Order: sequence, then structure tokens, then C-alpha cells
Amino acid sequence: MTQGARFGPHLSSNGVTFRLWAPAAKRVEVMLDRACAMTALPGGWFAVNVPDAGAGTRYKYLINGETAVPDPASHFQPEDVAGPSEVVDHQQFEWENVRWHGRPWHEAVILELHVGTFTPEGTFRSVIDKLDHVAQTGFTAIELMPIADFAGRRNWGYDGVFLFAPDSSYGRPDDLKSLIDAAHARGLMVFLDVVYNHFGPEGNYLGVYSPAFFAAAHTPWGSAIDYRIEQVRAFAIQNALHWVEHYRFDGLRLDAIHAIVEPGEPSILLEISAAVGRFAAETGRMIHLVLENDDNRASLLDPETDPPRGKYRAQWNDDYHHAWHVLLTREHHGYYQDYNPDPSAHLARILSSGFAYQDDPSVHRGGRARGEISVRNSPLSFVDFLQNHDQIGNRPLGDRITTLADEAALAAALAMMLLAPMPALMFMGEEWGSTRPFPFFCDFHGSLAEAVRNGRRSEFKAAYAQFGERIPDPLSEQTFRSAALDWDTRSTPNGAKRLALVRELLGIRRRDLAPEFAQVKFGSARRHGSVLHVSWPLAGNKDLVLLVNLSGEVAQCPAPLQWGRPLWGSTPGKQLSPWAVFWSIGES
Repeated sequence: MTQGARFGPHLSSNGVTFRLWAPAAKRVEVMLDRACAMTALPGGWFAVNVPDAGAGTRYKYLINGETAVPDPASHFQPEDVAGPSEVVDHQQFEWENVRWHGRPWHEAVILELHVGTFTPEGTFRSVIDKLDHVAQTGFTAIELMPIADFAGRRNWGYDGVFLFAPDSSYGRPDDLKSLIDAAHARGLMVFLDVVYNHFGPEGNYLGVYSPAFFAAAHTPWGSAIDYRIEQVRAFAIQNALHWVEHYRFDGLRLDAIHAIVEPGEPSILLEISAAVGRFAAETGRMIHLVLENDDNRASLLDPETDPPRGKYRAQWNDDYHHAWHVLLTREHHGYYQDYNPDPSAHLARILSSGFAYQDDPSVHRGGRARGEISVRNSPLSFVDFLQNHDQIGNRPLGDRITTLADEAALAAALAMMLLAPMPALMFMGEEWGSTRPFPFFCDFHGSLAEAVRNGRRSEFKAAYAQFGERIPDPLSEQTFRSAALDWDTRSTPNGAKRLALVRELLGIRRRDLAPEFAQVKFGSARRHGSVLHVSWPLAGNKDLVLLVNLSGEVAQCPAPLQWGRPLWGSTPGKQLSPWAVFWSIGES
């Protein structure tokens, strides 16, 4: 790894070299079974080589003879955030699928999952047992919600404080590698959600000896990270490389990059992409970087340059979800007000040019403009979804769209999303129509726990006053257990029907469409009342064509229209039945 001095322990034939960036410390010792004084180096670094240390050695750093802290770049925290760090030898693991180099981005169909609730056991190893289901359903990738070590036994993952360490509640580092190796054996890519805008509120000791890590500004979740500082930039870049090198992740999803308030110059986003791109070029691997960004910055996106050279494959397209949610539920509070009263108009714009908001005024944001022009981007720049962890878990009861919308309308929404040329994402269990909630949960204690509990209820007080005490307590273990996925419902009549639909759609996508998506472009969208007619140019003078009735009423079919080879649905006549969806490929 490059990008400045190395964070974390370095294992070699000469033992272990321990390094800590502690610019506010006067002296530092590494605490093993004895104290080893570290040498002060330029730039705020301290280092020492310990010849008899090795894999499995546990250690802490003692700051100024007073405060013992774990390594902020710890590769494993076997006793949680306050315990000692453990040296990990990443060369010991024997990978079986050494020839795996990834899959192209245009084949991406992603299942997002939370390791702790995906199976009853909630471990990396137990996820392996479900990978056959994932692959047979037609997904080409799984995406893990953040796994960086967090305080306590349960958490969504966005409160991580040791960004290099997979949380010990899910298993050891080799267990995570076994999961990724098993996924690759089934042709599945594995992506990881990472958080570079803040650290969690419990277990972060950086302020004691490296206050320069943090800017004066704050994010909604804690102190902002200051990427104007060289060493802080190196920390994030090395972290991204850590996951794709040592664990062989096929890509990263960067959470809420709009909340990186001090990105530095050049932007830390550019430098992370460039560093990962260089690594991909050196290793011949296909590595995909994706953003979550409320600002809709189309200029950051480039799915066609491989390897990445400063930009990102795609962005999670919240606009797509929001428009569908308003259409399916008629809810229009909060940010949903921007898609009311005509969500189908927003869907038309999304399908034909990327974002719904492209430098347009947002009512929810007080009339401020949001977004950049995106029609010049590829459709592959936009990851579309009907729900994800946020859109479920940030509701007061954590209820899924399955419990809120008509079954026929949801089937139509799936037929649209899963055959459209944008990469598709589903949340665990959505493929069989799970109704299991996914409420927010964590495992803090004391005053922090009470603050989180009160903050959660206060957040929903205005818009969801009717729920009152029904809002789950995020600190309760029962809330966590209520989110465990209901695998048995796959075999119920409703579950089997929905799963069969998703498998059929993803089969069509794999056989007939994925090869065509490599060169797809945005085309046109026309509305005829509740009927939407969309086309996307493909290579070889072909068009992918969608005709859909976005209502529960019979609608007139626009004419004249030319149909090519049918892919899905009955060839339209003079009328379209409620929620009818028809896909075809024809000559331009």
C-alpha cells in the first residue's frame, strides 16, 4: 500500500512494526505483555519494531503514560471497542478461487444484506449457507451493510469506530474471507458499504491523541472528518485498499458522501477512486466503486472507464425509490413532497435521463436547487431500488413496502426495475416479499443509549405522532431480533409466487438483456395519461422498449407503436390492463 505512512501493524519476518499517528501525544508505548517505548518520528508518528510479536499478538497504545487505547487501524477487535487490538496475518488464508477477477458492472444485480439479521446465527459463516439461494434467484452480487467494528453486540454498522476491523460479533477475519471466497465460487461479486464521513459515538479514542482527525464542522451523526490533513487522507485511502486487497471485495459503496464536509483538495473521493483504480489495473481485477450522495452530482459518475481513474461507477438513485414510494403509497411528507402530486412524471424523467432532480428547485430543501444534469451519463450510472435498509429502517416501525402497497402494483414495479438497463438492488427478503420489519437498532449504554432512544422518538414525533409508544426501542434486543429475516416464508404461497416472479425476471435479464446493457444509452420517455412509453438505444440499431400502465385502472394504449421481439408481458392491444408491463427489443 502507498499513500503516505502505513497505518496499523506491519507483520514481517522481523516481527511486527507498530505505528501510530498521535500528533498531540508527547510519548507513546505499545502495551503487550510488557510496555515497549515507541520512537517519535516526524509528522506526529510513533513507531517501534517488536521482534517477538506476531499474528495473534494483542496490544494497546499507552498515551503519555495515562490513557490506554486500541489501535485506530486495528485489523481485529476480539473484545469489542474497548479491548485490545489483535495482529492479523492476512497471508495465512488460503484462497480457493484465486482466478476470480470479478464481473463487469453492466451485469450487476445486487442483494443488500445485514450480516447480523440475514440468518438466525448472524455470522459471516452462516451467510455462506444462503449463497446458493442468492445465486439461484439470479443476483450477481451481495452487498454487506457496514461491518467495521462497532460498540456492542448489534448495530446497523454506521456507528463503526475501527474501520479496518470486521466486527467480532460476526466472526473472525478469516470467516469473512471464507464468505467472500464462497461467493466467488458461485459467481457472486461482494460489495462492502463503508463510512468515511464520521466515526461512531462510542469507542472512538482519536480525539485523545489525534484531534486533527476532525474538522470544526459536524455531520448529522457526529464530528466531521477533516480530509485537508495528509495523514487523515492516507487513513481513508489505505482503508479502501485494505478491503479490496486483503479481503478481495469486488467493490465499495461509500455512504453519504454529501456529509463529507472537508473533502480537501484534490477531493478525497478522487484520490480513493484513483488509488483503487491503480490497484485494479495492477491486479487485473474488476473493482466497482459506488456512491450514496443526496446532492445528485452526476459529474462524479463514470461506469464505462475501467479501471476507475477518479470517478465512480454509479450512485444509489434515491429519486427512483422516492417516486415509486409516492406512487405506490401516496405518502407525501418529508422528502416525498418533492415527488407529489405526479410521481409518474418523475419516473419518466428518471428512466430517460437519470435523476429526477437535475439542478432543479426542491421544495423539501426550501427551494434550493438540487442535482446536476445527468442525461449525458450512462443508465449504468444509477442503481435503482424499491427499498433498501434506509428506506425501510428509517420509518418509525421499520415496515417494508410489501405491507404498504397493492400486490399487483408491486409486481409491476418489480417487472420494470428488474428488466430496466440500470443496475438493480433489492433488500434481503424482498425477493420473496418478506414482511419482516427492519427497524433501527444498536447496543449502546448509559446516557448515550438514552440519547439515542429519545432522539429516535423525537425524530418521528411530528410526521408519525399516531404511532406513539409503538415505535420500537432501538436499544432493545427484541427490536434487533424482530429484524431477523423470515426464511420460512419463502415456501408460503405468497412467498413462492413472488420468488418465482423475481427468478423469472432475472432469468430474462441474464439471458436476453445483460449482454445488451454494456453499451446502453438514455433514450426517450413519453407519457399518455397513466401510460408510460420508454425506449433505450442499444448497440446494433436496436431499442429496448417499455410500455407500462402506472395505475390500477384500464388505460388506452397509445398508437401507432411498433413492437419488436417480446421479452415480458402480453403484446398490447387497444387497451392496457391495470399495472400492465410490456418489454420488447426492436429495430431502431
